[in-house]
Amino acid sequence: MDRRQVLRLGAATGAATLLPAWIGARAAETGPSVRARINIDKGWRFAYGHATDPDKDFGYGLRPFFFAKAGYGDGPANPDFNDAPWRKVDLPHDWAVELPFDARGNTNHGSKAIGHGFPENSVGWYRRALDVPADWQGRRVVLSFDGVYRDSVVWVNGHYIGTEPSGYSGFAYDISDYLSYGGHNTVAVRADATVEEGWFYEGAGIYRHVWLNVTDPLHVGQWGTFVRTTVDRETARVDIDATIDNDGDADAAFTLRHEIFGPDGGRVASGEVQGATQAAANATVTAALSVDKPHLWSIDDPALYRLRTTVLRGGKAADHYDTPFGIRTVVFDKDKGFLLNGHNLKLKGTDNHQDHAGVGVALPDGLQTWRLKQLKSFGVNAYRCSHHPPTPELLDAADRLGIVVIDEHRMMGTSPEIRGQLERMVRRDRNHPSVVLWSVGNEEWSLEWTDLGTHLATEMQTVVHRLDPTRRTTVATSGSGRGVSLAADVIGFNYAAQHDVDGFHRDHPEKPAVMTEEGSTTTTRGVYVDDRAACHLSAYDREARPGNSLSIEEGWKHVQARPWMAGMCVWTGFDYRGETTPFGWPAISSQFGMLDTTGVFKDSAWYLKSVWTDAPMVHLLPHWTWPGREGQPIDVRAYSNAGAVELFLDGKSLGRRTIEKDGHAQWSVPYKPGRLVAKAMTGGKVVATATAETTGAAAKVSLSGDVSRLKADGCDIAMVWVNVMDAQGRIAPTSGNAVRFETTGPIRIIGVGNGDPASHEADRPADRHDFQGVTGWRSLAVDGTGDRPETGAGVDTSAWRDPSQWLPPEKQPAVTRGLVLRGGFARPAMAAGDKVTLFVGALGDSQTVYVNGTRVTPRTQDGAMVVELDPAVLAEQNSLTYVFETPKGGVQGLFDRSVNGSLWGTVRVTHPAQPWARSVFNGWAQVIVQSDGSGTGKAMLKATADGLAPASLGFDVA
Repeated sequence: MDRRQVLRLGAATGAATLLPAWIGARAAETGPSVRARINIDKGWRFAYGHATDPDKDFGYGLRPFFFAKAGYGDGPANPDFNDAPWRKVDLPHDWAVELPFDARGNTNHGSKAIGHGFPENSVGWYRRALDVPADWQGRRVVLSFDGVYRDSVVWVNGHYIGTEPSGYSGFAYDISDYLSYGGHNTVAVRADATVEEGWFYEGAGIYRHVWLNVTDPLHVGQWGTFVRTTVDRETARVDIDATIDNDGDADAAFTLRHEIFGPDGGRVASGEVQGATQAAANATVTAALSVDKPHLWSIDDPALYRLRTTVLRGGKAADHYDTPFGIRTVVFDKDKGFLLNGHNLKLKGTDNHQDHAGVGVALPDGLQTWRLKQLKSFGVNAYRCSHHPPTPELLDAADRLGIVVIDEHRMMGTSPEIRGQLERMVRRDRNHPSVVLWSVGNEEWSLEWTDLGTHLATEMQTVVHRLDPTRRTTVATSGSGRGVSLAADVIGFNYAAQHDVDGFHRDHPEKPAVMTEEGSTTTTRGVYVDDRAACHLSAYDREARPGNSLSIEEGWKHVQARPWMAGMCVWTGFDYRGETTPFGWPAISSQFGMLDTTGVFKDSAWYLKSVWTDAPMVHLLPHWTWPGREGQPIDVRAYSNAGAVELFLDGKSLGRRTIEKDGHAQWSVPYKPGRLVAKAMTGGKVVATATAETTGAAAKVSLSGDVSRLKADGCDIAMVWVNVMDAQGRIAPTSGNAVRFETTGPIRIIGVGNGDPASHEADRPADRHDFQGVTGWRSLAVDGTGDRPETGAGVDTSAWRDPSQWLPPEKQPAVTRGLVLRGGFARPAMAAGDKVTLFVGALGDSQTVYVNGTRVTPRTQDGAMVVELDPAVLAEQNSLTYVFETPKGGVQGLFDRSVNGSLWGTVRVTHPAQPWARSVFNGWAQVIVQSDGSGTGKAMLKATADGLAPASLGFDVA
């Protein structure tokens, strides 16, 4: 076991906690007598298993009594398994994004080499060593996963703990009874992503955070508080439900002290209430407090309060639990649409999957925030989670930034498993002020028009209302008038062209409505002429599916014309891998986004900015570099929130256009190299300008980051734009130069991308390890140790003992001073540049090791003993031999501790990752940089490209 990956937790002071204590209803870290919430994302080991071949899955499930007896975890689930050859990873981690693209892969999932056709890539193993302090004995220790994709199995110290099929629901296990206090512990997780849960890229692995929650047996339960607010003029009533778990063996009486702290940190209300619970049970205790002159949470002023709940037993604090919340009122009205704090607010939203170029679904927390800021920058005030519960940190960011959220359940149904996932989503997220609507389903085609659909939607909404009576529910439907649409509190229309929305509103005037999806326009950023061979589509706004969806402009006008419509969510905010409409292979990502996969604005985002924001702006499209099209007419458009736009070419006016409400300006301009200028005017005064000019040849690389300082926590990120410029510093709008990247100092690159929907370049190059066990073990009792004739390359071992074969005591050979143990391995498959490493065990005193009869001296690497093998001298069949003093228990005891012999020898072939590189696409690419946790200091990102001047970008890591 690699002791460098052990987290030495110490007393429950929570020194390893990485996030603010009150973010996302997380518990406070308040000292050794109360709760600690410890992030354990760092220091995991990862390896690919196998979905169909147990031998290639490290022998998982092959041990006698596996799963029949407690504590018989096999393969990596065995606590003694040697994971030293495995790759080191920090979480969140998505192994699918590291895989190559393959024409045999599912196009909907981005054509990654994962799924039924790729069993060697579809199972991933994670292991984590923990040293648990002795003074945790008697406390409750809960291992909590925010999300694992998917079908996860968790083992602790060789004991089966549980299975979670969902890739999106958070889950937790109380592992207190399985831990070795004051000793070493091992957590093993097996994830199987063979079966897809959605029809879009979903990644694979432990792609969200993992925590240890350490509490007194008497404590606030998981997601155990529910805060509800009612505003009456200058006062807000705060109702609190607190569920207290008593995991002790005696009944307990307690006092709950509630304190509310305002946005400025000052305490604004407090109170106490008495409660009691039986042993091994829980109790929900209600309370109410008042807040005078409440600071209301809103889009423009997202004020957050904090509730601290203290569990007092005998006058002493047994637990503290912090819950952030907001004070606001939310109404979906059948005639007025959406009202926040009594004011009408048109929802200007986007639908989004959790997927970003470079990192897949394993988004660092800072990237969650960055993406929301990108959306908000063009006027987005609403975010629909499509089509599953989000990562908790996304809701934390929405709370802070002032974006309302439609929180969506994964699948319709009322079975215990599906109901349990729904309940977990609501209980986890119901304190977030950003969440304004629960969605219990999306386009469930087998149910949408049926009585069963009506019944299931009604039953699911009953579950939601029981857990949260303060919010309404919706179902996003592709057809309305029957089935689930009749049961929804708020009807969710997916695409106006697929519904008679006015007829539905006329027939069901009591039902509020929201356009949950609109647009589905397919455009490629920076492309203005369809090139279907390259899977590129013109970026001009248009109907992508005439008769089924509207253009972005048409969709917004449609919603604006109906005051009773709460708003719309555009499909989608960001491009994402998969759903490559209207293409199949070689396209690998969608083109629905207002932003590409890296977050660069497409022109439709600029249109939305013109109708969703008030600060004067104008955007001009297309670019003005069209060699070979001289004299040909170019469709030129301008988006602006001004009253009119006048267009100039090299100073000559091409006409002024009045912009109708929610519309745009348009000209047909014969192309000639030069400078286009759009001047936006209000009341005859120029309020904004935009320029598009013909650029020269690509000359240099440019790097620009959103921050210049990074926290030295191994988590903080910087988003870096990569541009190729001409000699005058203008982005070359059709350039596609390949750019290479390297770093110095305490930073690392964690992902690259460029937004090209058909690019097969690696987003995240990573080492790939293949493993081969040393097998065919034979043993021979000998009189001594050291160099012996039995270590020779050609020794016949057929008469030696099979150490895996059990022998009764009377047939055991005599115990001698020494033991020779010999196994073999075939020459592994290798390519040029691959590295071969032999991992050997420490089996006994006075040990010597031989490979093919030659004595070798292993070196120590991360606590393991390794021998670097020269591929050029490996034979087709090779031997590994140990000579050592016979250990206590002899051969049989040695094998019993060997995890089926796997501790005695493993051959690892490393296929090194390719260097970090990415081609720009139409002048743009992106690099995600992260502090690496190694320390503080100056750091540098460097970019080079053949024939171009290089660039560098510095960071202070502190």
